[in-house]
Amino acid sequence: MTSMATRNEEVMAQASAWLARLQRDEVSEADGLAFDAWLAAAPDHPEAYRAALAAWQAFDGCEAAVLDELAAEATRETRRAARRPGASRRWLIGGGMAIAAGLTAVAVLPTLDAPTVQTYATGKGQHERITLADGSVVDLNAESQLTVRFGRRAREVELGDGQAVFDVAHDAKRPFTIEASGRAVRVLGTQFDVRNRAGDVTVTVARGRVQVRPVASVQGGQAFVLTPGQRLAIRRTGAAELSDVDPQETLNWRSGRLVYRGEPLAEVVADLNREFVEQIEVTDPTLARMPVTGVIVLDDQASVAARLSLMLPVRSVPSERGLLLLRK
Repeated sequence: MTSMATRNEEVMAQASAWLARLQRDEVSEADGLAFDAWLAAAPDHPEAYRAALAAWQAFDGCEAAVLDELAAEATRETRRAARRPGASRRWLIGGGMAIAAGLTAVAVLPTLDAPTVQTYATGKGQHERITLADGSVVDLNAESQLTVRFGRRAREVELGDGQAVFDVAHDAKRPFTIEASGRAVRVLGTQFDVRNRAGDVTVTVARGRVQVRPVASVQGGQAFVLTPGQRLAIRRTGAAELSDVDPQETLNWRSGRLVYRGEPLAEVVADLNREFVEQIEVTDPTLARMPVTGVIVLDDQASVAARLSLMLPVRSVPSERGLLLLRK
């Protein structure tokens, strides 16, 4: 019978192997599905994966001396494991990462490389183009917040409430990951749009490939790999919808054009209110759910309101905040 200690070692080895597999540049949707199945296969799998991930993140910033010691210890473990009955290369790979987790305990804090952290924010009607330290370019939409952490082995971005288009410089040694409302968008390609508004996350790919998965601290959820022309919408409830789109329509906001395909009027108004100081109101719930299809050019608010009245059976009247939309 397998002892509890041996069981724990095997589960940690599996968790470490999954961690290594999911860090590869070539991660497929099948990988994500298989990982979800492994997590659900036993109650101790999620905890083992979290432990492996935490240990590996701590190890990530250590000095070369620790890496040298890790390599030497991994060699010794390989020799010991080869003499054990039933040893396999799969567990040796995972075991090496488990050894790394153990070695991090002796790392001295001053040897860690502190990542560079920068924060960006835009107000109403403000769009900003940002060139990051690695050469990546970010177009930040109005009323958006972005925090960038660049370290020696990782490039991490947190998108608060907001929207941004990312054109990422290739660096195989430093993965580029965006976190938004409990979802991690890992770059496997180059240009894509991420929208995070009120907990709803939408990712649209224009060029290359990206992976979208729950962050390590979030239980459940499916992993997706998106290719050009695909959009993944994840509601705050966790419901996910994958669709085919024209990505340039999504990216058009950078040139002052908002394109809608059946979105509710309330969402359109929310977008417009990020662009203008005077606010547009919709107090009629039925009117707020009315679908909008068309292109809105963002020149001035009066012209925008006039276009809305041509697209929809609505009229605008002055209100305390700006304009109130009513049915015609």
